[in-house]
Amino acid sequence: MVTCRDWFRRFKNTDFELEDKERSGAPKKFQDKELEQLLDEDPSQTLSELGKILQVDESSVSKRLKGLGMIQKQGHWVPYELKPRDVERLKTYIAPSDFHLFRSMAHGLADRRFHSYEEAQKWIDSWIASKDMSFFRRGIHVLPEKWEKVVSSDGQYFK
Repeated sequence: MVTCRDWFRRFKNTDFELEDKERSGAPKKFQDKELEQLLDEDPSQTLSELGKILQVDESSVSKRLKGLGMIQKQGHWVPYELKPRDVERLKTYIAPSDFHLFRSMAHGLADRRFHSYEEAQKWIDSWIASKDMSFFRRGIHVLPEKWEKVVSSDGQYFK
């Protein structure tokens, strides 16, 4: 919801700038590969231990683990396969700015199966690289119209 509110506020103020604004104290970034390597070395590490090694807070590690589809079972981080009902439930958490991207990506993913995380990551990286800036700009510029639709439906579900 915070992302939604931020975009709405920006659009309301006629700020359609796509570049990030300068801000102080930006959080330290880390790569998924760093986290995966740490888990390969010792899957029993806690969020606190992982955060200290990566020099980030526990919530950053937790969010990234969730994004990687990892959960902790019996003290070890393991991949979690979502059931179809979970996938439907989680669709509601996608930021409005992601719908343009994911809807287009879904067409390219139709009937495609990956045999490894690396294969999927390579396909996604290649797909994103194949899109020019106008593709992303168009997705951002239709957000006010999409937001109006959400507001006028009073938050009710629509297709």
